[in-house]
Order: sequence, then structure tokens, then C-alpha cells
Amino acid sequence: MSTRSYKDAVDHLNTLQSNAAALDAVRASGGRLSQFAIPEMLEYLERIGYTSTDLNQLNVIHITGTKGKGSTSAFTDSILRHALPGTKIGLYTSPHLVAVRERIRINGTPISEEQFATYFFEVWDRLVANVRPSPTTPPMPGYFRFVTLLAFHTFLSLKVDATVLEVGVGGTYDSTNIVPKPVVTGVAALGIDHVSVLGKTLEEIAWQKGGIFKEGVPAITLNQPGAGMRVLEERARELKASQFVIAPTIPELSEIELGLAGEHQRQNAELAVALARSFLKTQTSFDDESSLPQSFRTGLERTRWPGRCQTIVDPKRENVTWYLDGAHTVESLECCMHWFASPNVGLRPSHQKPTRVLVFNCTSGRSGSSFLGSMYTTVAAQLRLHQVNEPPEAFFDHVIFCANVTYADGHFKGDLTTLAIPEDDLAHLKTQHQLASAWSALVPSFPPSHTHVLPSIEHAVHEIEKIQSSEPVKVLVAGSLHLVGGVIEVAGLSDLAL
Repeated sequence: MSTRSYKDAVDHLNTLQSNAAALDAVRASGGRLSQFAIPEMLEYLERIGYTSTDLNQLNVIHITGTKGKGSTSAFTDSILRHALPGTKIGLYTSPHLVAVRERIRINGTPISEEQFATYFFEVWDRLVANVRPSPTTPPMPGYFRFVTLLAFHTFLSLKVDATVLEVGVGGTYDSTNIVPKPVVTGVAALGIDHVSVLGKTLEEIAWQKGGIFKEGVPAITLNQPGAGMRVLEERARELKASQFVIAPTIPELSEIELGLAGEHQRQNAELAVALARSFLKTQTSFDDESSLPQSFRTGLERTRWPGRCQTIVDPKRENVTWYLDGAHTVESLECCMHWFASPNVGLRPSHQKPTRVLVFNCTSGRSGSSFLGSMYTTVAAQLRLHQVNEPPEAFFDHVIFCANVTYADGHFKGDLTTLAIPEDDLAHLKTQHQLASAWSALVPSFPPSHTHVLPSIEHAVHEIEKIQSSEPVKVLVAGSLHLVGGVIEVAGLSDLAL
């Protein structure tokens, strides 16, 4: 008999993960399998005791995009919490960094382990008790679908006043897209680099994202590339959105220090302001017509979103500062390097050069050449911009390519377990060796002894601890949110980072 603890809940949840072969099958289907997602999600929702109409009680702000949707969600959540003190705001995002309960937050705080376990097993038991014979719908939902159902159940049980709901992948067929009438919908940036990575045209990606638009509901977006904007407008008309609006620029943003670092966060903040304003106008007596109300300013300044352009001074390792950014596309990695290779971050205002370390991983080593090449090019440009007399090939003193395995003994922290890495890849560190080869080709002069291919995140942290330097050691961790979360866990940074 299960003790029904948080650990038990995580163990049960991990049985719902798709392995690498299953994920390959979905990709090979060209997305056809995704078309069953909405009817299947509605069936699962009914099996746990709800109808889709019940979800309208959550007063949802639904947000998608190929980059920036998580940051936009965090900004929106923070604005609402400061504009509506005393209310209960739910936030659902993915993925998590260290603990799966981070995905479900109330007033900015992840639900407790006890709450997670309680609501988890309520959903689990209802699904088990109400199995319906079906030729297409599996008896149990996959990992993301289950956590989405759990979030809906949690928010309904706790009677939240508003819900900021981040799309997982895409939009049209995403598991979150079963709310019949959200209050407002938003589309963050459509990253050009996703076109080549996903093997889809910009029009196809925009069509997917625009699938969250609903009849009679405002649709708000940012300025998008031409074809993307045209398709979003078409989707807004097709799905009968009440209006289609481009979030206005806000000059005052340049006067405040956003809670999230990086120039690219300005446009995410502008979209969040537009979404929050639309929500408040329809749901409350809010009538502040100033371009940026004080509650909005405070919300933007106090936004926290771990693992995105985040700086952590290590409390235990002398002289070490961690720079954490889960950037995992060419465009987001360029933004990451604009941030890191700037004064008072990765650059020193004095003539002294800090010791810089890159810890990097990505889902496929084949992407390494474009990812690392983009980072290197951005560093070179930043050094010229800031007139730093330093060759770009010497910017990093060490580079570490490690697997996302948490511990040196080959095990994962329960919440960080992943079955998505092919076993052969993991056994031979295929991706990491491909990354090392790409780095060597990119920077032939880089000393081989300072390029490290390691089997776990714990190995990487130990390698950093070996570095002897009289200068500050600045460690950039990028390429994977899973990697960033593992570093936070292994390096003992949770209390400061999360």
C-alpha cells in the first residue's frame, strides 16, 4: 500500500513519461498523433469529474509563443498579484527546474509537497476508477497531460480568482487548449529559428499558435515576422476572436529595472502589460488609464523567473558566481550571450579578466555547430561593442559538455528523471562528444585539456570546484532548462535560485 507521499506521487508520475522511441514516433507522424490530443484531454477531464465549461471558472489568461511565453506568463502573474492584492492567482508553466510542483503555483509560490501529493492522488484515483474502453485513448494520460489535469484540479479546488496558463507545445493541439472561454489570449514571439529546428514553415507555426484564439475573446500579440502576423490575423478571424491587437510599445519600461534580466525581456513585459490590462478591464473595476500604473511597475520589477538570465553568487564556493539561462534555441542563446557578455555580468569593468566557464548541453549534438557558433559570434560582437581588448576565442577558459544526468552514480533526482534520452546516447555520451567536436572546429586554438566531456551534472560541478583562480570564477550554464535545474540541485543553490 502506497504511503502516498510526494515521492510516491513523483514516482507514479514518472511512469507516464514517454521514452525516446515514443517521442520519435510522434515526430515521425508529422504531428498527426497530436490531433487526438483535445478529444482525449476532454475524456480524461470528464473521468476526473469535470466538464470543459467548469474550466471557465478559472478566469484564464492563455499564453503561447515559440520564445518568451514563460517569461510573459511570469510577468503577467506578478502584475496581477500586485494589481489585485488579497486575491488568489494561479500560474501553470513548464518545464520545472528542480521540483515538478514548481509548475503549479499559487500567488507566486509552488504548491507544497503535501498539496501536490493530495491533489495528485485524487486525480490518479479518479482516472483509475473511471477507465473507459477505447480503441484510441490510452487508459492513463502522458506526463504533461496528467500534470495539466492536476493543475486544473488544484486551481478549481483552491478556487483561484485568476489563472495564467502557459501552453506547453504549439497551441491548437496543446493539452491546455480545452478552456472554452478564457478571458484573454496572447501570443509571444514566433522565433525564426524554430522554423528550421521543427522542420515547419513560419505559417504552420503561426497557425498552431493561433489555435488558442477563441470566439468572443480578445487576442493580443507582439509584432511578428510578416508571414506569421498574417496567419495570426487569419486565425483570429477564423476563430472569431473579439479583437486582434498588437501590444503597444511602452516607453516607460526603459525607466524601470525589470525583475528579469536581458533586453529581450522588454517585449515580453509589453505583452504582459497588455494582457493584464485587458483582463483587469473585463474582470474588475480597474480603470487606471495611465500607460504604466504603479501596481504594474511594481509587478514588473518584482517578477522572478528562475533559470532565465539569473545570477546567483555561490554561498559555499568562494569566488564562484553562477549565471543560469535555460536558453535552448539559436535566438535565445544569442539573447543569453548579449546578457552574459556585457559589463557587470560576464565582463569586468576593470582590465582584469575573470575566469569564465561554459557548462552546456542540448538535446542533439547535431545542433551543436549552429548553437555554439551563434554564441561565439555574439561574444565577438559584444567584445567589439564594449571595446574589450580580448580575443573571442579566449573568452571562455573552460568549456564543459555534460549529460543531464543529475548525479555521478548515474541516477537522477526523482523530479528530474527523464526517459527521453536514448540509452545508447547516454552510455557513450554521443551528444556531448559531438558538442566537443563542434567547439574544437569552431575554436581550433582552444586548449583540448580545457574542454571537458562529462557523464553527469555532479561531475561538472566537481570540475568547477577544481578550477584555481585568483580572479572571480563566472560560470555560465545554458542550453537546457533541465541542465540548469540539475546544477541548482547539485550545487545546492535552491534556497537562492527558486
